[in-house]
Amino acid sequence: MAVQKMTSAQVARKVIENQPLFILDVRNRDDFEDWKIEGHRFEYLNVPYFELLDGVEKILPKLPSDQDILVVCAKEGSSVMVAEMLSDAGYDVYYLEGGMKAWSSYLEPIKIGDLTNGGELYQFVRLGKGCLSYMVISDGEAAIIDAVRFKDVFINFAKEKNVEITHVFDTHLHADHISGGRHIAKETGAKYYLPPKDADEVVYEYNPLEDGLTVKVGNSKIEVGALYSPGHTIGSTSFIVDNKYLLTGDILFIDSIGRPDLAGRAEDWVGDLRETLYRRYRELAEDLIVLPAHFMIIDELNEDGTVAKRLGNLFAENHGLNIESEEEFRKTVTENLPPQPNAYQEIRQVNMGKLTPDEEEQMEMEIGPNRCAVR
Repeated sequence: MAVQKMTSAQVARKVIENQPLFILDVRNRDDFEDWKIEGHRFEYLNVPYFELLDGVEKILPKLPSDQDILVVCAKEGSSVMVAEMLSDAGYDVYYLEGGMKAWSSYLEPIKIGDLTNGGELYQFVRLGKGCLSYMVISDGEAAIIDAVRFKDVFINFAKEKNVEITHVFDTHLHADHISGGRHIAKETGAKYYLPPKDADEVVYEYNPLEDGLTVKVGNSKIEVGALYSPGHTIGSTSFIVDNKYLLTGDILFIDSIGRPDLAGRAEDWVGDLRETLYRRYRELAEDLIVLPAHFMIIDELNEDGTVAKRLGNLFAENHGLNIESEEEFRKTVTENLPPQPNAYQEIRQVNMGKLTPDEEEQMEMEIGPNRCAVR
């Protein structure tokens, strides 16, 4: 039997198209339990690589004979060796090219919908990290919102669409992933925007992203309008695009709400979070489609792989939007927090421009799941 590689793009299609896959993850148990490749119909077996050095015979009864088997490790090497042993045992097996390092980095661009007068809106889904970025396209121009650090993905996509990137926005100073926003702006000549209330310590120039700012993309009526919405950070700002889509940053997710503690200010910011969710957002049209900057679990993906839901549905279904007592709300968002993201303090320093880690260091900082939400 031959050992074949499977790319992150191929795994992403299996996730989005709801296909089955059996994953043999040979990382340490703690790493697997903390963070793994998630799919609607995926099955898993976690056996650390060192337990298989003398052979794979003991796990053969646990492997399926009727579906693809993918061997996964951190960076590829161990999975290739295990896959070769399984191949020698008669199995047709794959290994994940580049391992979890590659999976963490992969972005899948998916069209959200058409905008006024021929415009388009795309969501870039980072399945391995739960990050969501956006590109608004109209009449040869593009605006990018909450870009992750892989700037070439966005620049190349704009080239494919034959559009010029003119505006780049970050909804807030991110703490769980490294932003590519200002780097894209520098390379393309676009204007870079950041909320000034989040920018006290940044060491680079930016354009202030403030409440009421409206930026036109292209010559059509597609407007990217800013809505001040503090709570995750004191500067957090949402966007209303084309009077149709609400980009909520890390304030509101499909199945949860943003956490207020990543700058160490949970007690101070919990009131702002409630004000945004329970007053500012409730003044908006319920037909707006919510597009967050992250998703938490694979079940938040729609059938086409997008992460999007009508605001009115979230008012009815999202527990974080239905806590009547302010005291209970405060308790929920300060006592039900998951572990803080890996290296979040260093990531904030990078996004302020104070640290300039190399590519390998950036990858290590971002390893692990997204943890921006209140559970």
